[in-house]
Amino acid sequence: MSVVPTLPPPPPLLLLVSGPAGSGKTTLCDRMCAAFPERIRRVITCTTRQPRDAELAGVDYHFMDEAAFARKIAAGEFLEHARVHQNFYGTRRSDVDALFAQGFDLLLNLDVQGAASVRAVAAVDARLRHALASIFIMPPSFEELNGRLSGRGTESREELERRLRVATQEMEQWPSYDFCLESHGRDEDFEQLKSVYFAEKMRVSRHYPAP
Repeated sequence: MSVVPTLPPPPPLLLLVSGPAGSGKTTLCDRMCAAFPERIRRVITCTTRQPRDAELAGVDYHFMDEAAFARKIAAGEFLEHARVHQNFYGTRRSDVDALFAQGFDLLLNLDVQGAASVRAVAAVDARLRHALASIFIMPPSFEELNGRLSGRGTESREELERRLRVATQEMEQWPSYDFCLESHGRDEDFEQLKSVYFAEKMRVSRHYPAP
């Protein structure tokens, strides 16, 4: 009788999700974590901006002042960091490593600058390159994105116009990603992101050590 081979579990996966403000990427990441609490963790990033509404330190972001952020940059603690909308954001290497060591798949919600930095690190870091899969969330139209941002009512008209200009530039970066998910609605977007996740977990090359 032939023996059926037993597949080893693939190593942890890092899903990097980007999209312009208003694309729904944060909601999607939170929903993925809620749907797979035993398998997926969101990497909590650092920022120098002030908490909004009911945001909690250590849950939504690691909040810190610019001096503390600068010290971490100097110490080489960030996997990536960038200035976005007058504030600094960054991902600590130690946070990613700790979650990988626990065997979790990771969701990392980054803007296009941060995503480019992670791809640059992955180009020379075999472990990160082997784990990485990047997804860009594309709004269905500029008009829809304008409606989503206007509907939030959290920015002045000047700030809204600036965010829309930045969003236009960000949307031009979609070819740099492994996948581009065209957004049509929360449920449909969630199903598409789940499909990417499941497909990447089944990718044969992920069962083998990175060269």
